[in-house]
Amino acid sequence: MKRVAFQGEMGAYSEVAASEFFNRDVIVIPKPSFSDVFDAVSTGETEYGIIPIENSLTGSIHENYDLLLEHDLVIIGEIKLRIVHNLMVNPGTRLEDIRRVYSHPQALSQCKDFLAQLDGVELISVYDTAGAAIRIRETGSRDEASIASEQAALDYGLEIIKSGIESNHLNFTRFLILSQSLEYEAKNSKTSIVFSAKNIPGALFKSLSVFALRDIDLYKIESRPIHGTPWEYMFYLDFNGDMRQDVIRRAINHLEEIARFIKVLGSYRKGEEVIGRIQERHD
Repeated sequence: MKRVAFQGEMGAYSEVAASEFFNRDVIVIPKPSFSDVFDAVSTGETEYGIIPIENSLTGSIHENYDLLLEHDLVIIGEIKLRIVHNLMVNPGTRLEDIRRVYSHPQALSQCKDFLAQLDGVELISVYDTAGAAIRIRETGSRDEASIASEQAALDYGLEIIKSGIESNHLNFTRFLILSQSLEYEAKNSKTSIVFSAKNIPGALFKSLSVFALRDIDLYKIESRPIHGTPWEYMFYLDFNGDMRQDVIRRAINHLEEIARFIKVLGSYRKGEEVIGRIQERHD
């Protein structure tokens, strides 16, 4: 079985997304940080890595855009996971007993309407949703709760007392699958690139025009500052099509005449929207 690295503990949403993308036909390897995920794939420790790149409510994960530029890896797939947040406790804890709630800052933010109804409850940020679940299991506390996935509750023997507590139920996170080598899909593909424009008038307009002239649909553009060069930017661009198509290659060739730097991050199948299924662990 192939190995895939993800950031967080077992039961994290990244692990759920990896299991769904690979139809559970992988061994998942937890890592402490996003940088560690990139390193695991770069060194061959794992064949794949999975990273969140944006959430439909809270926007982009900028650290991972920067890491895509720093590492020589390619995107070979994506998946859009429906995020269902759950309030979980040690068995026997009641909702009115809770005095502290632990979770990742984004999860706390995404559940703010529900949490506002809990009087006198302290909200405490931790690095990972599944890590929050581990914390309350290890303390055995009867006045603490965590917000995490249903998988985390199953993994750590916690009781879900409120499910679907996110303020907006159209809450999706888009994850990218990373590898050292390209793996093309035959249909329904998209391409991601990063480029910097030359310092000429209308440079960004001219850069995007190479796609408009060829009727290539653009899905997203994201700007990131160039480290060490104040007020200059890299642009990340997602568009329809893949690098095997003549029209895409011509657009990239045209862009090279305008851009100072360009890197193709990958061509891959457009991700589907899924709801994660829980799975029993077996030793």
